[in-house]
Amino acid sequence: MKKFFGVGVLAVSLMVQVGGLGVASAESALEVLKDIEIHGFASTSYNYNFNNPVTNANGNSRNRIYDRDSNTFKFDSGEIVFVKETPNIGDIGFRTDLNFGNSVPAVNAANGLTGAGVGLRDDFDVQQGYISYNAPIGKGLQIDMGKFITHVGAEVIEGHDGYNYNFSRSFMFGFGGPFVHTGVRAGYSISDDLSFLFMVANDALGADVDGNNGKGYGAQVGYSPRDDVSVILNWVGGNRNIGVNNNSWLSLWDMVVDVSLTEKTLLQVNVDYGTQAGNSAVVTGGDANWWGVSTIVRHDYNKCFSINARAEYFSDEDGTQTTVGGVNNRTSGQKLWEFTITPEFRIKQNLVVRFEYRHDESTRFAFNDTNNNALNSSQDTLAANALFHF
Repeated sequence: MKKFFGVGVLAVSLMVQVGGLGVASAESALEVLKDIEIHGFASTSYNYNFNNPVTNANGNSRNRIYDRDSNTFKFDSGEIVFVKETPNIGDIGFRTDLNFGNSVPAVNAANGLTGAGVGLRDDFDVQQGYISYNAPIGKGLQIDMGKFITHVGAEVIEGHDGYNYNFSRSFMFGFGGPFVHTGVRAGYSISDDLSFLFMVANDALGADVDGNNGKGYGAQVGYSPRDDVSVILNWVGGNRNIGVNNNSWLSLWDMVVDVSLTEKTLLQVNVDYGTQAGNSAVVTGGDANWWGVSTIVRHDYNKCFSINARAEYFSDEDGTQTTVGGVNNRTSGQKLWEFTITPEFRIKQNLVVRFEYRHDESTRFAFNDTNNNALNSSQDTLAANALFHF
């Protein structure tokens, strides 16, 4: 008893002696905590493939991402986000996105962000985690260091701060470029119409850990010539020859154009062109290239209902990006196209329900049949999706 009494007296003495410092520290901690925002996101779905593959978990072949299962209900992804924004010069902040689920984290965390997910697993992934600083340079130079979602592409992984017009992802999203980067990026807005971003990361296509002596690099230019038009130009590049000394430089160019045709109708065009040197092509054994174009039209009929339609063409003649036959069996090139239509119902402000029909075509037998063999050149799928965000 005396021992605890003595400790109590000592603690009180220290508090009295450094009381001012203790109060200041407590107030400082409360200042930081009060600016931290907590957000959430959840998505669940059902998919059906009219080819009726015998193995449901691999129903939509090797050329789809996140929605590969068939005749299956699943919890796609749950996300909890902690973020402290840095709107003012000198601000210090952070962001951490924690994900758990059967599709997005299962593919991203378990397969090194390659897009070759298999089965329906419950997986956890730190989708983003970085520290931010609004440096006192000009109007404020935004610097982020850590792991962050890529600046490339029109479609996103999806979360509380944004989801795609269609439920399923395009071929270009899954196989055309990276998902995330681990490194440092800096963004600067010259005006409301013109902005720049530069990045240095471990790998151009998103590997968490650097696999060679080179780095990945990235850049972005955003420009809005009018209120109803925006143009974003993106680039990522770097040496992809992991573990080998000779050169295998990759470059991916990406353009996203958004045009508001009317107050209720949006046109979005996304164009990709990628190249990789150093005997990268599976088919020819030389330099490889791939390219694609995706066009989306969205029409808002009212505040509760919209229609989203996507048409896409993706060319991988060198066989470096997509797959034919077994998983990771990149033995021949192919050209893919798809059409997707997605009615969207907004039940309440934070609840969205979507239904989707999609048709895929390939110049190869790239899709599974009823015996789960890749013997079909086309497939048709239906999906239902509900998502909630706050």
